[in-house]
Amino acid sequence: MSLKALVVEKDAEGKTHAAVQVIEESRLPEGEVTVAVEYSTVNYKDGLCIGPGAGLVRSYPHVPGIDFAGTVESSTDPRYKPGDKVVLTGWRVGEAHWGGYAQKARVKADWLVPLSKGLTTRQAMAVGTAGLTAMLAVMALEDQGLTPGQGPVLVTGAAGGVGSVAVAILAHLGHEVAAVTGRPDQADYLKGLGATQIVPREDFAEVTKKPLESEIWAGCVDAVAGVMLGRVLKQMKYGASVAAIGLAGGAAIEGALITPFILRGVNLLGIDSVMQPYANRVRAWERIARDLPMKTLERMVEAATLADLPRFGAEILQGKVRGRVVVDVNG
Repeated sequence: MSLKALVVEKDAEGKTHAAVQVIEESRLPEGEVTVAVEYSTVNYKDGLCIGPGAGLVRSYPHVPGIDFAGTVESSTDPRYKPGDKVVLTGWRVGEAHWGGYAQKARVKADWLVPLSKGLTTRQAMAVGTAGLTAMLAVMALEDQGLTPGQGPVLVTGAAGGVGSVAVAILAHLGHEVAAVTGRPDQADYLKGLGATQIVPREDFAEVTKKPLESEIWAGCVDAVAGVMLGRVLKQMKYGASVAAIGLAGGAAIEGALITPFILRGVNLLGIDSVMQPYANRVRAWERIARDLPMKTLERMVEAATLADLPRFGAEILQGKVRGRVVVDVNG
Protein backbone atom coordinates (compact mmCIF):
# COMPACT_ATOMS: atom_id res chain seq x y z
CA MET A 1 0.00 0.00 0.00
CA SER A 2 1.13 3.54 -0.69
CA LEU A 3 0.74 6.77 1.24
CA LYS A 4 1.63 10.45 1.03
CA ALA A 5 4.47 11.83 3.11
CA LEU A 6 6.68 14.89 3.29
CA VAL A 7 10.11 13.46 2.53
CA VAL A 8 13.32 15.37 3.19
CA GLU A 9 16.35 14.34 1.13
CA LYS A 10 19.95 15.54 1.21
CA ASP A 11 21.93 16.05 -2.00
CA ALA A 12 25.61 15.45 -2.66
CA GLU A 13 26.43 19.01 -1.58
CA GLY A 14 24.77 18.53 1.79
CA LYS A 15 21.70 20.63 1.04
CA THR A 16 18.27 19.36 2.08
CA HIS A 17 15.13 19.39 -0.05
CA ALA A 18 11.61 18.68 1.21
CA ALA A 19 8.67 17.63 -1.00
CA VAL A 20 5.50 15.57 -0.79
CA GLN A 21 6.05 12.09 -2.20
CA VAL A 22 4.04 8.89 -2.53
CA ILE A 23 5.89 6.11 -0.71
CA GLU A 24 5.22 2.47 0.06
CA GLU A 25 4.00 1.56 3.54
CA SER A 26 6.77 -1.03 3.71
CA ARG A 27 9.27 1.84 4.06
CA LEU A 28 7.88 2.84 7.46
CA PRO A 29 10.28 2.06 10.34
CA GLU A 30 9.77 -0.78 12.78
CA GLY A 31 7.37 -0.41 15.70
CA GLU A 32 4.56 -2.18 17.53
CA VAL A 33 1.79 0.21 16.51
CA THR A 34 0.78 1.52 13.09
CA VAL A 35 -1.30 4.69 13.26
CA ALA A 36 -3.43 6.23 10.53
CA VAL A 37 -2.36 9.82 11.10
CA GLU A 38 -5.06 12.48 10.93
CA TYR A 39 -3.31 15.65 12.08
CA SER A 40 0.16 16.94 12.90
CA THR A 41 1.52 20.38 13.68
CA VAL A 42 4.58 22.62 13.28
CA ASN A 43 7.10 23.23 16.05
CA TYR A 44 10.51 24.89 15.96
CA LYS A 45 12.20 21.49 15.81
CA ASP A 46 10.06 20.63 12.81
CA GLY A 47 11.40 23.69 11.03
CA LEU A 48 14.92 22.46 11.69
CA CYS A 49 14.14 18.93 10.49
CA ILE A 50 12.36 20.13 7.33
CA GLY A 51 15.28 22.43 6.60
CA PRO A 52 18.92 22.22 7.68
CA GLY A 53 18.56 19.24 10.03
CA ALA A 54 20.70 20.95 12.68
CA GLY A 55 22.11 17.64 13.85
CA LEU A 56 18.66 16.35 14.83
CA VAL A 57 18.16 14.12 11.79
CA ARG A 58 20.36 11.04 11.76
CA SER A 59 19.81 9.77 8.21
CA TYR A 60 18.13 10.64 4.94
CA PRO A 61 15.65 10.31 3.32
CA HIS A 62 13.62 11.37 6.34
CA VAL A 63 9.99 12.04 7.27
CA PRO A 64 9.77 14.83 9.91
CA GLY A 65 6.91 15.66 12.26
CA ILE A 66 7.54 15.45 16.01
CA ASP A 67 3.81 15.31 16.82
CA PHE A 68 0.82 13.45 15.46
CA ALA A 69 -2.65 12.29 16.41
CA GLY A 70 -4.74 9.63 14.74
CA THR A 71 -6.34 6.19 14.91
CA VAL A 72 -4.59 2.89 15.59
CA GLU A 73 -4.66 0.73 12.48
CA SER A 74 -2.79 -2.27 13.83
CA SER A 75 -0.95 -3.14 17.04
CA THR A 76 1.07 -6.01 18.47
CA ASP A 77 0.95 -4.39 21.92
CA PRO A 78 -2.08 -5.21 24.11
CA ARG A 79 -2.35 -1.61 25.35
CA TYR A 80 -3.65 -0.47 21.97
CA LYS A 81 -6.13 -1.96 19.53
CA PRO A 82 -7.43 -0.92 16.10
CA GLY A 83 -9.76 2.05 16.40
CA ASP A 84 -8.11 3.58 19.46
CA LYS A 85 -7.42 7.32 19.21
CA VAL A 86 -3.85 8.16 20.19
CA VAL A 87 -1.42 11.07 20.46
CA LEU A 88 2.35 11.14 20.12
CA THR A 89 4.72 13.90 21.16
CA GLY A 90 8.46 13.72 21.79
CA TRP A 91 10.74 10.67 22.09
CA ARG A 92 12.81 12.04 19.17
CA VAL A 93 10.12 10.96 16.72
CA GLY A 94 10.40 13.18 13.65
CA GLU A 95 14.13 13.50 14.37
CA ALA A 96 15.82 10.11 14.80
CA HIS A 97 12.64 8.17 13.88
CA TRP A 98 10.23 8.89 11.03
CA GLY A 99 7.43 11.12 12.25
CA GLY A 100 3.95 12.45 11.67
CA TYR A 101 4.23 14.23 8.32
CA ALA A 102 2.70 11.23 6.58
CA GLN A 103 -0.66 9.53 6.30
CA LYS A 104 0.66 6.66 8.42
CA ALA A 105 3.29 6.27 11.14
CA ARG A 106 4.74 3.20 12.83
CA VAL A 107 6.12 3.70 16.35
CA LYS A 108 6.79 2.05 19.69
CA ALA A 109 3.74 1.62 21.90
CA ASP A 110 5.60 3.24 24.81
CA TRP A 111 5.68 6.53 22.91
CA LEU A 112 1.89 6.84 22.61
CA VAL A 113 -0.77 8.10 25.00
CA PRO A 114 -4.52 7.70 24.61
CA LEU A 115 -6.36 10.76 23.35
CA SER A 116 -7.85 12.48 26.40
CA LYS A 117 -11.60 12.43 26.75
CA GLY A 118 -13.10 15.66 25.45
CA LEU A 119 -10.40 16.29 22.82
CA THR A 120 -10.50 15.59 19.10
CA THR A 121 -7.37 14.63 17.19
CA ARG A 122 -7.42 18.06 15.54
CA GLN A 123 -7.58 19.82 18.91
CA ALA A 124 -4.77 17.62 20.22
CA MET A 125 -2.55 18.84 17.40
CA ALA A 126 -3.63 22.43 17.91
CA VAL A 127 -2.04 21.82 21.31
CA GLY A 128 0.89 19.59 20.23
CA THR A 129 4.32 19.64 21.84
CA ALA A 130 4.13 23.41 22.29
CA GLY A 131 0.90 23.26 24.24
CA LEU A 132 1.95 20.20 26.20
CA THR A 133 5.13 22.03 27.20
CA ALA A 134 3.09 25.06 28.25
CA MET A 135 0.90 22.91 30.48
CA LEU A 136 3.93 21.15 31.99
CA ALA A 137 5.34 24.60 32.78
CA VAL A 138 2.10 25.73 34.44
CA MET A 139 1.94 22.50 36.45
CA ALA A 140 5.53 22.99 37.62
CA LEU A 141 4.75 26.55 38.74
CA GLU A 142 1.68 25.29 40.60
CA ASP A 143 3.74 22.55 42.26
CA GLN A 144 5.97 25.34 43.60
CA GLY A 145 2.97 27.16 45.08
CA LEU A 146 1.71 29.51 42.36
CA THR A 147 -1.96 30.39 42.80
CA PRO A 148 -4.17 33.12 41.31
CA GLY A 149 -4.06 36.43 43.10
CA GLN A 150 -0.35 36.44 43.94
CA GLY A 151 0.48 38.93 41.20
CA PRO A 152 1.10 39.01 37.45
CA VAL A 153 2.58 35.96 35.75
CA LEU A 154 4.99 36.76 32.94
CA VAL A 155 5.01 34.83 29.65
CA THR A 156 7.94 35.54 27.31
CA GLY A 157 7.81 34.78 23.60
CA ALA A 158 4.08 35.05 24.12
CA ALA A 159 2.97 35.10 20.47
CA GLY A 160 4.71 31.79 19.72
CA GLY A 161 3.22 28.34 20.13
CA VAL A 162 4.20 27.66 23.75
CA GLY A 163 3.59 31.24 24.78
CA SER A 164 0.13 31.44 23.23
CA VAL A 165 -1.08 28.32 25.00
CA ALA A 166 0.53 29.38 28.29
CA VAL A 167 -1.25 32.74 28.15
CA ALA A 168 -4.59 31.06 27.48
CA ILE A 169 -4.20 28.47 30.25
CA LEU A 170 -3.00 30.93 32.88
CA ALA A 171 -5.79 33.40 32.05
CA HIS A 172 -8.41 30.64 32.24
CA LEU A 173 -7.07 29.63 35.66
CA GLY A 174 -7.60 33.19 36.90
CA HIS A 175 -4.09 34.62 36.74
CA GLU A 176 -3.20 38.12 35.66
CA VAL A 177 -1.00 37.49 32.61
CA ALA A 178 1.71 39.82 31.30
CA ALA A 179 2.68 38.83 27.75
CA VAL A 180 6.12 39.74 26.40
CA THR A 181 6.43 40.11 22.63
CA GLY A 182 8.67 41.80 20.12
CA ARG A 183 5.76 42.04 17.71
CA PRO A 184 3.55 45.00 18.72
CA ASP A 185 1.02 44.08 16.03
CA GLN A 186 0.18 40.94 18.06
CA ALA A 187 -1.17 42.87 21.06
CA ASP A 188 -4.83 42.36 20.15
CA TYR A 189 -4.22 38.67 19.48
CA LEU A 190 -2.62 38.20 22.90
CA LYS A 191 -5.34 40.15 24.68
CA GLY A 192 -7.85 37.90 22.92
CA LEU A 193 -6.11 34.92 24.54
CA GLY A 194 -6.46 36.53 27.97
CA ALA A 195 -3.36 38.66 28.46
CA THR A 196 -4.05 41.65 30.69
CA GLN A 197 -0.76 43.41 29.98
CA ILE A 198 1.50 43.62 26.91
CA VAL A 199 5.18 44.07 27.73
CA PRO A 200 7.56 45.15 24.93
CA ARG A 201 10.52 42.82 24.45
CA GLU A 202 12.76 45.90 24.58
CA ASP A 203 12.04 46.22 28.31
CA PHE A 204 14.26 43.18 28.86
CA ALA A 205 16.85 43.81 26.16
CA GLU A 206 19.56 45.40 28.30
CA VAL A 207 22.00 43.55 30.52
CA THR A 208 22.17 45.19 33.94
CA LYS A 209 24.76 44.84 36.69
CA LYS A 210 22.21 45.25 39.47
CA PRO A 211 22.06 42.19 41.72
CA LEU A 212 18.27 42.59 42.10
CA GLU A 213 15.46 44.74 40.71
CA SER A 214 11.99 45.56 42.00
CA GLU A 215 9.83 42.52 42.75
CA ILE A 216 7.15 42.34 40.04
CA TRP A 217 6.35 38.82 38.82
CA ALA A 218 4.63 36.04 40.78
CA GLY A 219 5.72 33.46 38.19
CA CYS A 220 7.08 33.18 34.68
CA VAL A 221 6.96 30.86 31.68
CA ASP A 222 10.12 31.70 29.74
CA ALA A 223 10.70 30.62 26.13
CA VAL A 224 13.60 32.98 25.43
CA ALA A 225 16.49 32.64 27.95
CA GLY A 226 19.50 34.85 27.09
CA VAL A 227 19.46 38.45 28.30
CA MET A 228 15.71 38.35 28.94
CA LEU A 229 15.88 35.52 31.46
CA GLY A 230 18.78 37.23 33.24
CA ARG A 231 16.58 40.30 33.75
CA VAL A 232 13.44 38.37 34.63
CA LEU A 233 15.15 36.45 37.43
CA LYS A 234 16.09 39.74 39.13
CA GLN A 235 12.43 40.90 39.01
CA MET A 236 10.78 37.80 40.49
CA LYS A 237 8.90 38.08 43.76
CA TYR A 238 10.22 36.36 46.87
CA GLY A 239 9.88 32.58 46.53
CA ALA A 240 8.56 32.81 42.97
CA SER A 241 9.51 30.43 40.15
CA VAL A 242 10.48 30.63 36.49
CA ALA A 243 9.66 27.66 34.24
CA ALA A 244 12.27 27.64 31.48
CA ILE A 245 11.07 25.95 28.29
CA GLY A 246 13.16 27.42 25.45
CA LEU A 247 16.25 29.27 24.33
CA ALA A 248 15.19 31.46 21.43
CA GLY A 249 17.44 34.21 22.83
CA GLY A 250 20.44 31.95 23.37
CA ALA A 251 21.50 29.15 25.68
CA ALA A 252 23.36 31.42 28.12
CA ILE A 253 21.54 33.33 30.87
CA GLU A 254 23.28 36.63 30.25
CA GLY A 255 23.60 39.04 33.14
CA ALA A 256 22.34 36.49 35.64
CA LEU A 257 23.68 36.45 39.19
CA ILE A 258 23.20 34.09 42.11
CA THR A 259 21.49 36.81 44.17
CA PRO A 260 17.85 36.12 43.14
CA PHE A 261 18.24 32.50 44.23
CA ILE A 262 19.84 33.08 47.63
CA LEU A 263 18.30 36.43 48.66
CA ARG A 264 14.77 35.91 47.29
CA GLY A 265 14.52 32.12 47.12
CA VAL A 266 13.71 32.24 43.41
CA ASN A 267 13.40 28.87 41.65
CA LEU A 268 14.49 28.12 38.08
CA LEU A 269 12.57 25.08 36.82
CA GLY A 270 13.71 23.25 33.71
CA ILE A 271 10.84 21.90 31.58
CA ASP A 272 11.38 19.00 29.17
CA SER A 273 8.56 17.49 27.12
CA VAL A 274 10.55 15.00 25.03
CA MET A 275 11.27 12.35 27.66
CA GLN A 276 8.41 13.00 30.10
CA PRO A 277 7.19 9.83 31.86
CA TYR A 278 3.88 8.36 30.71
CA ALA A 279 1.94 9.22 33.88
CA ASN A 280 2.91 12.88 33.76
CA ARG A 281 2.01 13.08 30.06
CA VAL A 282 -1.44 11.69 30.78
CA ARG A 283 -1.85 14.11 33.70
CA ALA A 284 -0.86 17.05 31.49
CA TRP A 285 -3.23 16.06 28.68
CA GLU A 286 -6.09 15.68 31.17
CA ARG A 287 -5.34 19.17 32.48
CA ILE A 288 -5.27 20.52 28.91
CA ALA A 289 -8.72 19.07 28.22
CA ARG A 290 -9.99 20.73 31.41
CA ASP A 291 -8.10 24.03 31.59
CA LEU A 292 -7.53 25.15 28.00
CA PRO A 293 -10.72 26.66 26.54
CA MET A 294 -11.21 25.17 23.08
CA LYS A 295 -12.69 28.40 21.69
CA THR A 296 -9.56 30.22 22.75
CA LEU A 297 -7.39 27.47 21.28
CA GLU A 298 -9.13 27.88 17.95
CA ARG A 299 -8.12 31.55 17.83
CA MET A 300 -4.48 30.43 17.66
CA VAL A 301 -4.90 27.97 14.80
CA GLU A 302 -3.81 28.25 11.18
CA ALA A 303 -4.64 25.32 8.90
CA ALA A 304 -2.09 23.65 6.63
CA THR A 305 -1.51 20.59 4.45
CA LEU A 306 1.62 18.55 3.79
CA ALA A 307 2.36 20.70 0.75
CA ASP A 308 2.46 23.83 2.94
CA LEU A 309 5.11 22.48 5.29
CA PRO A 310 8.29 23.67 3.55
CA ARG A 311 6.98 27.24 3.80
CA PHE A 312 5.88 26.93 7.43
CA GLY A 313 9.15 25.22 8.33
CA ALA A 314 11.13 28.19 7.02
CA GLU A 315 8.80 30.74 8.62
CA ILE A 316 8.90 29.23 12.11
CA LEU A 317 12.70 29.41 12.07
CA GLN A 318 12.39 33.11 11.18
CA GLY A 319 9.96 33.77 14.04
CA LYS A 320 7.10 34.51 11.66
CA VAL A 321 4.62 31.86 12.80
CA ARG A 322 1.98 32.99 15.29
CA GLY A 323 0.20 30.55 17.56
CA ARG A 324 -0.35 27.02 16.29
CA VAL A 325 -0.36 25.42 12.84
CA VAL A 326 -2.55 22.35 12.42
CA VAL A 327 -1.56 20.07 9.54
CA ASP A 328 -4.24 17.92 7.91
CA VAL A 329 -2.04 15.16 6.48
CA ASN A 330 -4.92 13.91 4.34
CA GLY A 331 -5.83 17.32 2.99
